[in-house]
Amino acid sequence: MDGERGDGSDGAPRGVTSPGVAHHAEPYRPGRLVDVFRLPATSGAPVVLFWHGSGPDERDILAPLSAGIARLGPLVLVPDWRSDDDVAGPEDLLASIDFARSTAGELGGDPGRMVLAGWSLGADAAAAVAERPGIADGWHPSGLVGLAGSYDGSPFDGRPGAGDPVGGAGRPALLAHGTDDPVVPVERSVGAAGELAGSGWRVVLRQVGTDHAGIIGTEYHPWRRRCVPTDDPGRLAVLDEIARAVATLAQGPD
Repeated sequence: MDGERGDGSDGAPRGVTSPGVAHHAEPYRPGRLVDVFRLPATSGAPVVLFWHGSGPDERDILAPLSAGIARLGPLVLVPDWRSDDDVAGPEDLLASIDFARSTAGELGGDPGRMVLAGWSLGADAAAAVAERPGIADGWHPSGLVGLAGSYDGSPFDGRPGAGDPVGGAGRPALLAHGTDDPVVPVERSVGAAGELAGSGWRVVLRQVGTDHAGIIGTEYHPWRRRCVPTDDPGRLAVLDEIARAVATLAQGPD
């Protein structure tokens, strides 16, 4: 699902269709932007840090789902990262964690309630950090969301100081995957859900009748070689389902 950048020269995301959701882009490190999605005048909202997949600097393809999540209350942060660079890519991801932890409060979020989410390769990276806090200097998220991940490797593989996996200690995890995914088979999420549950995570597994692009509420455009916003009712229904599931996890128990 790689492809060229699809956002405008001003860095504004495309495909945002949720009324009432404010969004803007700002730098989180030199040369890298993060999209911020939030309800106006929010304070102390749960935070979702959301990582895109293997196309470098493709934060814009997560805009429709991110806006849908933010409409339900969470502050959503979506950084670009150089997923095609084995050195710069992991550093981008770690810098985005630092940005989220240090800036969420100013943006209306609660950095103490931060869910780490990812799609495709981003899901693999998020799971690696959640399971091995040593990757992020001992930090672990309050919850994990993985969408269409393979969980058979991550950009952090071989990173010094990552340490051994730690248990989930009852923290929530949501894994969602399209049953018609031609890129990553749904069995990868089924297996990962079992492994996470076995190590103490409170796991919800959703198998949804869609494909690799559909799990984030988009469709794949073969000529552009990228995921794009869609008006397809079925895909928009999946977007709403996943947005609600992520927001529910982020908000925690009533």
